[in-house]
Amino acid sequence: MQTYTPELALISARREFGEHGGVAPSISRSATFTVVDPHTLPEIFKGAKGPEKGGCFLYSRHFNPTVSVLGRYLAAMEGTEACMCTASGMSAIACTLLQLCKQGDHIVSSDTIYGGTHAFLADLLPRFGIQTTFVDITSSAKVEAAICKETKVIYTESMGNPTLKIADIPTLSKLAHANSLKLVVDNTFAPMVLSPAQMGADVVVYSMTKFINGASDLIAGAVCSSTDFIKSLMDLHQGMIMLLGPTMDPRVAFDIIQRLPHLPLRMREHSRRAMAMARMLEEMNMPVIYPGLESHPQHNLLQSMINRRYGHGGIIAIDCKTLEKAEQFLDILQNKEKFGLIAVSLGYFDTLMSCSGTSTSSEIPQEEQRQIGLSPGLVRLAVGYTGTLEARLAQLKKAAETVLTA
Repeated sequence: MQTYTPELALISARREFGEHGGVAPSISRSATFTVVDPHTLPEIFKGAKGPEKGGCFLYSRHFNPTVSVLGRYLAAMEGTEACMCTASGMSAIACTLLQLCKQGDHIVSSDTIYGGTHAFLADLLPRFGIQTTFVDITSSAKVEAAICKETKVIYTESMGNPTLKIADIPTLSKLAHANSLKLVVDNTFAPMVLSPAQMGADVVVYSMTKFINGASDLIAGAVCSSTDFIKSLMDLHQGMIMLLGPTMDPRVAFDIIQRLPHLPLRMREHSRRAMAMARMLEEMNMPVIYPGLESHPQHNLLQSMINRRYGHGGIIAIDCKTLEKAEQFLDILQNKEKFGLIAVSLGYFDTLMSCSGTSTSSEIPQEEQRQIGLSPGLVRLAVGYTGTLEARLAQLKKAAETVLTA
């Protein structure tokens, strides 16, 4: 159990007030910024001055006041020295790995990750001379065996998408650091629930499109790490975020800032409802995967790592065995029971549901899907919190009974 409390850390962060004393920070939409003295501009370009050194801003692809406020809040929540916000989760992942690796380097990655990340590692990075070995992240022996002299990074998701494998972050951290590697953890599925940086992760990345934002109305990402690493990402000559330019719009940053205070409340309710649904499905003998259940193979591991105030996360996986049954299940849930919406993504206030093998994991070859335990009938439920829990349980039960008896 972690003693770090992200909610208290977030509350304790220095508040940023609006330009005229507003309780909300101002939205700074300027693309470029002026200076009083001519000599200040070259000092900014040299790195002698900046947002944290004299309050100097240059250009919003470099740093923007509103985006910087969001980054400071997220760093407080994660317990890292700094954070840089980006235009998407994939840009956060891509820039992080490209900053840490160069031609000839090697990455050891979990084999159970988001399909877009898998495609980036398996199909795109080899064009830059960077190779990846995919392993069962739950086996430290397999992770260690995959490390070679070219390895620079161990990459994992804290909760694997979509099969909900749990990464042993403290063990992976020790293994990474014993081999002079960096541990990068995607914590998109578990904000508040897990604090990877507090367990030794060097970099924590997020798709803030999901739980952190919570309204499925914008795309955003974040990289939380040490001040030195964030500075390297923003270096004028070799910084991947600076030079590739996945800039967050300050209006997007403002919207997320306004939603951060109720992230703890939302995560508790996502988790509470997911647990109730998982327990009911398990009692019905419906094949269900949820790390809050004692039947989950990494349940005890997760218990040892979670910030207990926030439950076990808001994602459930249900194995309908075949694609046909999965699609029948989804059709009943959306079109008959009005339980949720057939859509990708997660963290929305309505339940979002999809068949992962043909959607968000479709970039992973089918043979590899079978190897990692991704059934063609696996349905991912990103549990929302609209409607009463009792009504949602009844709707889910009817749909599950239909599939079980089909």
